[in-house]
Amino acid sequence: MAVDTEPEVGIYVYGLVPEDVEVEEDARGVGDEPGELEIVRHGDIAALVSAITLDRPLGTPDDLMRHQALLDGTAAEVPVLPLRFGAVLASREAVVDELLAPHHDEFLAALKEMEGLAEYVVKGRYVEGAVLGEVLAENPEAARLRDEIRGVPEAVARDAQIRLGEILTGAISAKYNADTHAVLDAVAPVSALSFVREPTHDLDAVHVALLVENDRREELERVVAEFSDRWEGRVRLRLLGPLAPYDFVTTSQAG
Repeated sequence: MAVDTEPEVGIYVYGLVPEDVEVEEDARGVGDEPGELEIVRHGDIAALVSAITLDRPLGTPDDLMRHQALLDGTAAEVPVLPLRFGAVLASREAVVDELLAPHHDEFLAALKEMEGLAEYVVKGRYVEGAVLGEVLAENPEAARLRDEIRGVPEAVARDAQIRLGEILTGAISAKYNADTHAVLDAVAPVSALSFVREPTHDLDAVHVALLVENDRREELERVVAEFSDRWEGRVRLRLLGPLAPYDFVTTSQAG
């Protein structure tokens, strides 16, 4: 006869915060049946956690969205050190014994460094027709190859197509570097730190993370708005944040 057993439970850890943080009563975490968010405290620091059943692997889009949304929402209010997605410990006691206690001073120092700061991401993508037009106007060889393969069977034009693709890729990469550094130069006065992220798409124009003081958010928004106006029809530009400082946490366990 089959015997019903309770699913094994673990403690999912989202991130680290100052010990005096409180959570909203209706805050929920990851999992098929999201558990209530809790605070596990030790000394001057604490961990944001929730209980989860371990009868299925984590990693659904909903799990990822809840993890990030919770951390980003927290970062808008207090300093937070995000842990990598999927950090699960056996119990609340293990959160203290294996995470908070051994690294208390390191985590506390990092939280103090993040006080009053939040991460923002400036992400832009080229309008394909606009950037290709720029490259063809600036590169005579690319324009010649484009004309050469127009109306020619693909098998015949293969070498020219390959060469044209190489030119376009190199030119767009150079534009990405130039435009990214133009943004970095412009936001330097309002950002404490910056980090250039790798492109996630062939047409990425800008992808930078910035650590910004909370009271300088409007200045950052003005700078990004100026670039958005300047690049209208050329680059679709977005400003994301405030976010947890994913790109700027340097402790050995967080990040």
